[in-house]
Amino acid sequence: MFEVLVFVYENYWRGDACPQWNQLERKLNAVGFEAQEIKEALAWLSGLSQATRSTRSPDTPLPLDDLDALVQRADQLAIGNSGASIRVFSVAEQNRLGPECLGFIRFLENATVLPPHMREIIVDRAMACDSEPLSLDDLKIIVLMVYWSLGEEPDALVLDELCDDAQDRVAH
Repeated sequence: MFEVLVFVYENYWRGDACPQWNQLERKLNAVGFEAQEIKEALAWLSGLSQATRSTRSPDTPLPLDDLDALVQRADQLAIGNSGASIRVFSVAEQNRLGPECLGFIRFLENATVLPPHMREIIVDRAMACDSEPLSLDDLKIIVLMVYWSLGEEPDALVLDELCDDAQDRVAH
């Protein structure tokens, strides 16, 4: 499934440039991906689309007549402005993500490149994957896809961290 996601990311730079699911499925078939991989990837992408629609960034303007969205924004602002708030991961989330992925999420949060609303989408999409624990490389693909679906480009240093192969690094 992750190979399909990488292909989609590389070929459709922004989420809104991605074709409809049936056209995308035909394209993926034509490229040579297996039907089961395509089915899993499209289901995952559909969940990603739903998650990004239901989760708004604190900077996104809201219509004043949408009471539910206004309440959600107030909750986000209260949580986001509290320096003492922390995210406690459930046992299932800890098992699925493993210590390496949890550490990477924390690293992105500490670098202030992963706001709470994006973290929650990443955790949601990680929980939608079958592998346990999720590999760090797969988590990095999920992070890229979340940026992609929100129409945001990661900072150059973040993009380097997401695409860099740590095994090739030389310690100084």
